[in-house]
Amino acid sequence: MAAWDEGGQGVLRLPSGRWVRGRGLRRPLPVGQVPEFGLYLLGGPPPETAWSARWVRWRDFWLPSDPAGFRDELVGMLRRAGDERVEVACGGGIGRTGTALACLAILDGVRSDEAVAYVRSGYHPRAVETPWQRRFVERFGAG
Repeated sequence: MAAWDEGGQGVLRLPSGRWVRGRGLRRPLPVGQVPEFGLYLLGGPPPETAWSARWVRWRDFWLPSDPAGFRDELVGMLRRAGDERVEVACGGGIGRTGTALACLAILDGVRSDEAVAYVRSGYHPRAVETPWQRRFVERFGAG
């Protein structure tokens, strides 16, 4: 089973024990293990990677253009996180990435009203940047 190094840079541990790395694509790839799968949240196509990747169209500071498709991608990503190194990333690694991590946490058992705090304490203190991203997370659990 492939897994991220515990406590690695930008790695969030979900309640099930699965690990997911979040990062900003404008920064260099962290030294060490590379992902086996990546989910990229960008307004345009992501850069080529040496690993399997999917793209969710999502403009900076906004919400995914296809929320149902986004949910499907997260369900698949959570499944992969059981035995693969997975990462989710956007340009800066805070707003869109934090929102996705909070939604993953909900899928993994965190209550929707606690998901933003969970990600802020375990990943980045400013994760989920905008009020509409926070509302999206809160409503994600009901979807």
